[in-house]
Amino acid sequence: MFFSRIGCLFFFSALAGCQPSQPEVVVYSALDREFSEPVLKEFTRQTNIKALAKYDLESTKTVGLTQAIIGEVPRPRCDIFWNNEILNTLRLEERGLLDAYHSPQASHYPEQFRSLSGTWHGFAARARVIIVNIDLVDAVDFPTSIYDLTKPQYRGRTAIAKPLFGTTATHAACLFAVLGDDKAKAYFNALRENQVQVLGGNKQVAEAVAAGSLAFGLTDTDDAIIEMEKGSRVAIIYPDRNDDQLGTLFIPNTLAIIKGAPHPAEAKRLVDYLLSPAVEEALANGDSAQIPLNRQVKIIPRVETPGTVKAMPVDFAAAAKKWDSTAKYIHEQFLAP
Repeated sequence: MFFSRIGCLFFFSALAGCQPSQPEVVVYSALDREFSEPVLKEFTRQTNIKALAKYDLESTKTVGLTQAIIGEVPRPRCDIFWNNEILNTLRLEERGLLDAYHSPQASHYPEQFRSLSGTWHGFAARARVIIVNIDLVDAVDFPTSIYDLTKPQYRGRTAIAKPLFGTTATHAACLFAVLGDDKAKAYFNALRENQVQVLGGNKQVAEAVAAGSLAFGLTDTDDAIIEMEKGSRVAIIYPDRNDDQLGTLFIPNTLAIIKGAPHPAEAKRLVDYLLSPAVEEALANGDSAQIPLNRQVKIIPRVETPGTVKAMPVDFAAAAKKWDSTAKYIHEQFLAP
């Protein structure tokens, strides 16, 4: 009897040890943790697939996470790259590091915001805007263009985030692609000559303007609207919206499954979930006020969209090819002491 009881205990212990562990998916997320984490937690609640997220610093996140994925090529750890912009996703695509997946949700998105080969999906966009301190700038003098950051009367009183990372680096590469090298360099030279301040991130730009340390600066809609809805004395300007101007740059979040991902089935389920109308509605209604791109979403966003403001026409693939040369110029010329 004694041995039979020991045998039974051993059997059930071994059986318990053989039970499958909770399925999981690894996400490298460049979208701010405060915005992406609740979405991932809800995915886990609904599917029982544990979403394990890796985040990075505010100032380097898109580049830092991209470099991590490249460094892990011999042994991928990441399943999904949730990028808060698009160019670094395209750079990974150029290296052949993305797996194709044709999500059933993809057909609800405009073609310009998704890869026809299925290697990446765009959703939940933001706009590059100017945030203005209304106590420091009269309404008649509000900036209407990114070129207003070069005006002599605002010398030393405007700011951008460091244009080597995040959406500011994306904006810079897009300007090089749209304007051409000579005009883009002239613009950044004019910013430097006007002593534009370079801060750590878009959030820091928005906070400095809201605090009255700066007259205005370039940032993203999510950082700008947070300051506005806190009651700060700021206004949001969608720059270059007239017919004869560049247009406002809209930048989507992007999703991509990494080639050799350790959890491919779970990764596909998460892509389907993140592209769902419910997630875009949640991101639009949340503090970050992301702009829905899914045609099934019917809510009215709290910010302007490509349907209400002239959007900058940009070939993102061409801009991605400008990434390295733009970064070289920014580092050696614009940011040089």
